[in-house]
Amino acid sequence: MVQAYILIQTEVGKASTVADVIAKIPGVIQAEDVTGPYDVIVRAQAETVDELGRMVVAKVQQVDGITRTLTCPVVHL
Repeated sequence: MVQAYILIQTEVGKASTVADVIAKIPGVIQAEDVTGPYDVIVRAQAETVDELGRMVVAKVQQVDGITRTLTCPVVHL
């Protein structure tokens, strides 16, 4: 199982709506609107890195109001 944090920038005033929509995507563990350089932080999981990438590109990035994403896979050192 691969987990990652997805840091999301949104259009002004869209953070709450974006977080609500993303929270319903299969594989998303948590989606929170936050303050700072990013507007929403998502924790997601998938069976493989490729599956995680497909989720981000095909589902997360297609949500209306998102301007940029940064995916940070969790590593266990």
